[in-house]
Amino acid sequence: MDLALLVVSFVVILVGSELFTNGIEWFGHKLELGEGAIGSVLAAIGTALPETMVPIIAIGFGGSTAASEIGVGAILGAPFMLATLAMFVTGAAIVLMRRRRATGTTLAVDPAVMTHDLGYFGVAYGIAIGAAFLPVELEWPRRLVAVVLLCIYGRHVWDHWQAEAAEHEGLEPLRFHRLDRGAPQHPEPPRMFIVTVQVIFALACIIGGAWSFVRAISDVSSTLAVDGTLLALVIAPIATELPETLNSILWVRRGKDTLAMGNITGAMVFQSAIPTSVGLVMAPTLWKVGGSGLAFASAGITFLAAGAVVLPMLYRKRLGARPLLVGGVFYLAYVLVVIVALTHPGA
Repeated sequence: MDLALLVVSFVVILVGSELFTNGIEWFGHKLELGEGAIGSVLAAIGTALPETMVPIIAIGFGGSTAASEIGVGAILGAPFMLATLAMFVTGAAIVLMRRRRATGTTLAVDPAVMTHDLGYFGVAYGIAIGAAFLPVELEWPRRLVAVVLLCIYGRHVWDHWQAEAAEHEGLEPLRFHRLDRGAPQHPEPPRMFIVTVQVIFALACIIGGAWSFVRAISDVSSTLAVDGTLLALVIAPIATELPETLNSILWVRRGKDTLAMGNITGAMVFQSAIPTSVGLVMAPTLWKVGGSGLAFASAGITFLAAGAVVLPMLYRKRLGARPLLVGGVFYLAYVLVVIVALTHPGA
């Protein structure tokens, strides 16, 4: 039964991602936004909702310290998964599709969008992790850091929103266009109403599918007696990061690399600011390195994985698929560390 739920949930997420990438492009086109704003803000926020709800519910409504610790682990697990596994899967997809792509394994990406996103991510996540080294009894500085993180993310969104709009080439017909009886028939542009309906429906599929996926994984983990820390840091984020990953695969297949990478890097900025603020405000005493050393170790790997992508791009003035594949190595290394630490706690 759990396996069937996993399959159904994955299909629902896949359908939602297809509808979302199609709808959010039209949404940005209607608002005359550039690709950076569409990928790094609109798409990133939309697809980050599933993993954002996990820590909010775990910390705010879990009712126990264990639940709050899982919430903190989920907060730290999201940027880690994006910087490692999501990057790796996107790079692997580019390699597999290289014969169908005009640029081969080189990404036709705007370096300014990526450096902007990863720069904001480095600052925000660095501040958030730095707060974990403060004395446990000092809660108010952690709350102040949460305010600073929200301001940083607000500035990030503002920068993208002010960027000059680009031409949106290769827009595919809106999937829900024929459902809008009050609109002119294709190929006329769809109305904003039906575009919004498709985006909301897609988000409902993504969020519902991700939650079902997490529930199925949780049931399987309970049956197999998998540790809660492993579930929060490694297993659950696989499900909640599926939307970003699938969206990026769909976009690189269409040659829209700026949107694909912006979806991941924009989500990294969102995860470094918004969910971390939740942890700092709702569980300030748990946001400490001493209590969650294994969880906070993922932050170091996240920075290394992000650096492995952005540094070669800055040096070569272009981005290839190979640096993205390095994320898979970091992911496997950390999973092994977590498994060894949980199976040999005294080692």
